Amino acid sequence: MTEHRRLVDLSHTIREGLVTYPGLPAPVITPFLTREDSKAKYAPGTQFAMDLITMIGNTGTYIDSPWHRYEGGTDLAGLDLETLVDQPAEVFHLQDVSARGIGPEQLHGRDLHAKAVFLDTGWSRHFGVPAYVTGAPFLTAEAAEYLVEQGVTMVGIDSLNIDDTETPSGERPAHSALLAAGIHVVEHLTNLAVLPPSGSTVTVVPPKVEGFGTFPVRAFARLP
Repeated sequence: MTEHRRLVDLSHTIREGLVTYPGLPAPVITPFLTREDSKAKYAPGTQFAMDLITMIGNTGTYIDSPWHRYEGGTDLAGLDLETLVDQPAEVFHLQDVSARGIGPEQLHGRDLHAKAVFLDTGWSRHFGVPAYVTGAPFLTAEAAEYLVEQGVTMVGIDSLNIDDTETPSGERPAHSALLAAGIHVVEHLTNLAVLPPSGSTVTVVPPKVEGFGTFPVRAFARLP
């Protein structure tokens, strides 16, 4: 890492027992082959560890593909790398905003076409503790429609969910609008405060899994 090529990790660390979203199972990591047991399988001095992880796709920092929301939508294996790698990023620093809902008026004044839009709410400071669950910032339906109109490639947030999970109706208008338009949704980001409003690029790539809609990513930004 050099002064002119600095990378910022935007992902939370996945570990056994991590609760990302209330009510969803935490990952469980178990050994398939221990280093001790591997001694009998390989040459002297050669050891390996092979482990199993049981994990729901909605763990840590993850991406939603259209398959997550829509039957017949594009799955993880069908996502275009051209929309996931080195995306020019527009970062909106909203930590001083008091309202939970992020409206379109907070996203005006920038060219967003073919760019990744990241919402820095500061909520990632609560990740992994009970305070993360209630009162989390979210993107309003009107703001989601605005981003669709602008033709963005992805929308990310450092919060519990891009939608308001506390609404009794159970509606998810931001997910619905963005994924219907083929716009990637990235949730549970971190370190967004480090990024400048414009000029950085972001990479957010999941494994190439068929018939699967959501999976953790190693998201990172390259600073200008």
